[in-house]
Amino acid sequence: MKIDETIGRLKRLDDGALMRAMFLSLLSLTVIFLIVDVHEIATKSQLSIAAPSRAPPFLPPAGTTVDPNRPTATPASPIEDLTKAMTFNLGPGGSMLAEGTIDLGAALRFAREIEQRGEYVRTVELNSPGGSVDDALAISKLIREKRLNTKVASRALCASSCPVILSGGIERFAETDAVVGVHQLFSGTDDRPTAEEAMASAQSATARVARHLDAMGIAAGLWFHALETPSDHLYYLTAQEMAEFRLTTKALASAKKNK
Repeated sequence: MKIDETIGRLKRLDDGALMRAMFLSLLSLTVIFLIVDVHEIATKSQLSIAAPSRAPPFLPPAGTTVDPNRPTATPASPIEDLTKAMTFNLGPGGSMLAEGTIDLGAALRFAREIEQRGEYVRTVELNSPGGSVDDALAISKLIREKRLNTKVASRALCASSCPVILSGGIERFAETDAVVGVHQLFSGTDDRPTAEEAMASAQSATARVARHLDAMGIAAGLWFHALETPSDHLYYLTAQEMAEFRLTTKALASAKKNK
């Protein structure tokens, strides 16, 4: 068909027909992009704060921007100690070290330790890159129920879902150079839920964590920073921010005296 003939036919179309054709074209493109977006949401599946099959990001995570005015210390523990399933070891002075990834079942092991030796425990000391959000919530609730304190020692790590546990302490300490960071929820499993399932699970997990932090007396600003930070990054909390968000209850100097 010649170009002149095509132009002539277009001129014979009324404005309504042209508008309908343009609308249908735009609608088709919208549907295509929507399908692509839904597929990506279901594939990425950002549902919870890590499970044991996917290790949380270590420091410095890819793309993390560290404020030069608040340099972050490197955790003292080797990665091998942080990636192992969480262990609980009672030390001197009533301090129980909870170290490693918060794997599925960590809360049950913690509950057994408290049942057997809880009378000797005064403080739960944390060194963890995070893990199962459900286990973190359960451990945090039991810590508050037993009226224990929580602590992150100098150059120890408390990231991802670990600050949820930290929030459970009656008194909460973070020593100088403690590395405390938060980020978004994500799925650590190989499951690939539908977009609707992914959205429902993300909303449910977000509500449970937010409700728990509120019950523990933690300011909402902490959770806002987590929601704004991609799962392969960490938002490092300064000592001032931890105090403002009430994640810590004592000044650093006071925390040192309680070592």
